[in-house]
Amino acid sequence: MAKNYLRREPGFYKRLFLLALPLILQNLITTSLGFVDTFMVGLLGQSELSAVTAANSPIFLIQVIVFGFISGLTVLTSQYWGKGDVEAINRCMGVALYIGVAVAAIMALVLFCFPTFVMGLVTNNTLLIEMGAPYLRIVGISYIFNAASAVYVGMQRSTENPVLGMVVFAASMLLNTFLNYILIFGKFGAPALGITGAALATLTARVVEFLLTWTYALRDHRVPLRLRAMLRPGRMYFNDFLQYSAPVLINESMWGLGTTVMTAIMGHMVISEEILAAYAIMGNIDKFSTVTCFGIAGASAVLVGKRIGEGASREETYDLSWCLLLVSLFIGFTVAACLAILLPTVFIPYLYPLFHLEGLSLNIATIMCTVYVVMLPLKSFDINNITGILRAGGDARMASVIDLAPLWLVAVPLTALTGLVLNAPVWVVCLCIQVENICKMPLGVRRLRSRKWINNITRENPS
Repeated sequence: MAKNYLRREPGFYKRLFLLALPLILQNLITTSLGFVDTFMVGLLGQSELSAVTAANSPIFLIQVIVFGFISGLTVLTSQYWGKGDVEAINRCMGVALYIGVAVAAIMALVLFCFPTFVMGLVTNNTLLIEMGAPYLRIVGISYIFNAASAVYVGMQRSTENPVLGMVVFAASMLLNTFLNYILIFGKFGAPALGITGAALATLTARVVEFLLTWTYALRDHRVPLRLRAMLRPGRMYFNDFLQYSAPVLINESMWGLGTTVMTAIMGHMVISEEILAAYAIMGNIDKFSTVTCFGIAGASAVLVGKRIGEGASREETYDLSWCLLLVSLFIGFTVAACLAILLPTVFIPYLYPLFHLEGLSLNIATIMCTVYVVMLPLKSFDINNITGILRAGGDARMASVIDLAPLWLVAVPLTALTGLVLNAPVWVVCLCIQVENICKMPLGVRRLRSRKWINNITRENPS
């Protein structure tokens, strides 16, 4: 008789919901911030929207690197939280801060000094390069502050306090939106700076976000800061972080680079301006559609990591993981059904025209969304299995292989072939962009069933 993985102890789904909800809201807030930027810049025109889309490709790479550090930090801190070792959590956070801020600073320096060169890697459209370079130079700086904030917020999330991130990012979003309105369009006596105004608004919001986060950190007693441990984490924890976080960081960096390459491919197509404009809108739809998927994945990582840290058996951890994955699959189907309804009733008649998508760009956006709807349930499953379950078990290396191989060996080559060489129909190019999700699921399920991913990676505190 087949096991009913969804049958759990009383209160389990309530606990899952209470842990996932703040993460979902945090993701929704962050996504809304990006949407507001896109919306306000889109009001300036299609060229401005395409320029910001191109400029955000290298920025997206910084974002995924930061996300990689946070994901790696989650692997360690969730298990140490299950063990009750606050000292080790501070040491892990210290390592993440040193590396994360350093990497963000280096990349910000590159973007500040060579914005035109970086833009040229993404698109060969001279107008878009000229418009996007000032935006790129300013926004890059903001991610130095964002990296420092994200590490602490990620630690709190891994120790079952996701509310902090929700509150901090809500404040950041509101401030960014208000400043966007003032600086992009020149309200309340300020100059109308257009794209540059959007960049300045983002930078200011990130600085405030940083101040709010670390003000809270100095006052928190639930997981108190231990500055000596955080500032001098020790070689042992540095090695642990590299061992379990480096694969995650490489995974996220290479995944972000792959996504950037996808954008670059579209930026060099004959219909580059139209497809980039459509891709900008589809990117926001994707982010809104997956906020719940990533929220469940984040909650799953905490629950699975904590159970392993508490000493749960392999079978207990395995059963818990299948329950969480089935929840993700159900969510994927539900969101896909909602998108299928919204596409003809809201997106085509109202949303796309609002962003000045018409003619070819409108047609491309419609095709992109249709293909996306079909793939979303698989994507939801893959997100939780890779970023939630496998990583929480300390199996970051195999999770990276499962995540990257379909992208780089299948999706990127096929997209380049169909988009640049064959000049294939748009629906074929869009299918190639999404085909990685088909490949990931069987690979992920095979690894899950092996149970080799379940590892307790905590160690005794030397102090």
